[in-house]
Amino acid sequence: MNNDVNWKEIIKKAEELALAEIEKYGTPIKPHFYFSNKKGVELAKKLGANENIVEIGTRLMDIKIGEAIIQNKLKNHVKMSSDEAKIFLSQFKINSEEFDKIINCIEGHHKDIDWECIEAEICANADCYRFLILKNWIAYMHLLGKRGLSFEESIKIAGEKLEEKWNILSLDICKKELEPHYKIIKEMILNKK
Repeated sequence: MNNDVNWKEIIKKAEELALAEIEKYGTPIKPHFYFSNKKGVELAKKLGANENIVEIGTRLMDIKIGEAIIQNKLKNHVKMSSDEAKIFLSQFKINSEEFDKIINCIEGHHKDIDWECIEAEICANADCYRFLILKNWIAYMHLLGKRGLSFEESIKIAGEKLEEKWNILSLDICKKELEPHYKIIKEMILNKK
């Protein structure tokens, strides 16, 4: 690891950037933003991963999701976030290995590309907590309603997100923790149809 890097400064500035985007576009909701970061750090500690990489990865993985939604380009939010993160990270003295790991955290958080490091797998799993913990899933439903979607549309989209995130989970400790929540949410959805 590069000891010349002021990780605290990078983490602080990454959070400031992400929160500015949240303020501007209203998504992701702050509780989700903080929850996935907290869970990512917790997992990094348990699994002996680089906490700094995870802290930055979880903060930057969705920095452009709000803008992508406004532009009706949600499917491009990962690339948009990655591109913005590359610009952001280029101002710091991060070595190429650390830089690549952070970018892999961002680009891999939907499992569209292979995880090249444990930190990327942790970020993807931490992101799943935003949609697989009951209170977080309900907050997501509320956000969909605020976007003007009907209850039925919200249930459909939130149900698809539930399945997407359940299928991304790869860490056994996360599956064990989230399975009861997944089953409860799944049962609620099935009973509403």
